[in-house]
Amino acid sequence: MRAHAAVAVAPWKVEYLEVEAPDPGPEDVVVRLLHSWISNGTEGSFVRGERIAGDTPWASSDPLPFPHVPGYQKVGIVEEVGSAVSRISPGDMVFATVSQVSGMFYPSGGHVSPAVTHQTQVWKLPTGLSPASASGLVLTQVGYNTGSRPQISPGDACIVIGDGMVGHWTAQTLQHRGARVLMLGKHAERLALFRRGPDDLTVDIAGGGILDTIRGWAPDGVHLAADTVGGLPFLESLFPIMRRFSQISSAGFYGQEGRIDIQQMRNREMALFAPSGWTSDRMDATLELLASGALQTAHLITHRLPVERVGEAFQMILSRQKGVLGVVLDWE
Repeated sequence: MRAHAAVAVAPWKVEYLEVEAPDPGPEDVVVRLLHSWISNGTEGSFVRGERIAGDTPWASSDPLPFPHVPGYQKVGIVEEVGSAVSRISPGDMVFATVSQVSGMFYPSGGHVSPAVTHQTQVWKLPTGLSPASASGLVLTQVGYNTGSRPQISPGDACIVIGDGMVGHWTAQTLQHRGARVLMLGKHAERLALFRRGPDDLTVDIAGGGILDTIRGWAPDGVHLAADTVGGLPFLESLFPIMRRFSQISSAGFYGQEGRIDIQQMRNREMALFAPSGWTSDRMDATLELLASGALQTAHLITHRLPVERVGEAFQMILSRQKGVLGVVLDWE
């Protein structure tokens, strides 16, 4: 069947093109897209040619992974379901992850419509939930996963490294669990989007004196450092203010440089969590928190563009244009 998609045709170049998708099978759901949300970090990395698969960095012995359809998250209306599908019906508003495409380096992708998607990768949206706000559900789940895996008690001091979308959703998850949160970042406009509680704090890392500031905020030490950007040297620089039996939760991408000094961690008997990807139970939990308002996404959308301008959307992200955070493509 014919479809349209955002296609990474070469490193740093994305175009809106007509593509071929397989005909749906008995366990597939066909979704007509309304919105898809770009994952700045992961998709930017793939479009630059830095990854060959998932969290696997590209090596010089690998082929360049082009053309491919980037992405893994969107919302739309169900047009058709296979004979073996029972929990989803035509007309339902749903979230979908990866969908099938033909003739690409990878057999699946995100930004494609109509989207032929296996039923296990489709979630019906609760009534009243904004479709655009839910279109980044996988990435929201990454933040939920990063903030939910560590063992945290109410009042614990938690640092979130990074003021991007995953950083915000990690911080929101920790707040929901009752933690005190300090967000470290380098973008004043993004830090300003963090909805702080009375005991929370934001710190611009360009200001210097970071460890002293953290010590003043958490004089008994930090229980958790959640790295959402992939900066090991910076993460390790925080070890002096970590408590004994503290934890690291890392959702960053480190490329070929993802080696951490376990001996440094052992000195404080620290634990490391390395969440990745998505699972049905975590997606269900994230959707429930999103529907309840405990996780919030709409205020992080800074740009909405028609899908035909997808090349422009990716250039804003790849060039790290100031003021760009959540970028949603509108398909209708």
